[in-house]
Amino acid sequence: MTADFATQRLNMVENQVRVADVTDYALQDAMRAAPRDRLVPPAKAALAYADTEVEYAPGRWLMRPRDVGKLLQAVRPRPGERALAIAAPYAALVMETLGLQVTRLDDGDLGAPSGHYDVIVCEGAVATAPVGWRLALAPEGRLGVVERAGRVGRAKLYVHAAGGVGARDLFDCMAPYLPGFEPAEGFAV
Repeated sequence: MTADFATQRLNMVENQVRVADVTDYALQDAMRAAPRDRLVPPAKAALAYADTEVEYAPGRWLMRPRDVGKLLQAVRPRPGERALAIAAPYAALVMETLGLQVTRLDDGDLGAPSGHYDVIVCEGAVATAPVGWRLALAPEGRLGVVERAGRVGRAKLYVHAAGGVGARDLFDCMAPYLPGFEPAEGFAV
């Protein structure tokens, strides 16, 4: 029996994304079209549209559909903009479907990208957004990332405005850590 991924994509948007206040119609349409199942190993394709994180490579995870939708809605990707997807294959696919020029950064020094981008998204949690990511924001650029110091993280939106880069909290998120970006271990009393 072959899985009906088109129906699963529709159900994912209707039952996980829209009900999480993702109201951007273009984003909803892009998520209905983007084949998330092609980003994971075939043995995990059945999980691609479930309300869970899915490991697509050792130590690398696709965020829950709800969380990716909320993060992308916050960064407001628009056709023609330049985007950087850091260990974010699903976010990259959705942004490409929306008409953005997407650079994928999956290897090498993930903390120091080159170039300037209107939108930067990471699907793995980090202790703190690296300075290099904030420096890669073009004027009026937006960075969506999950910062996490314990079990639960906070999705954050960084915006490069005239006075510098500011940030605000968006929502709670339990995205797995991006390897190499975990909090430094310290001595606790």
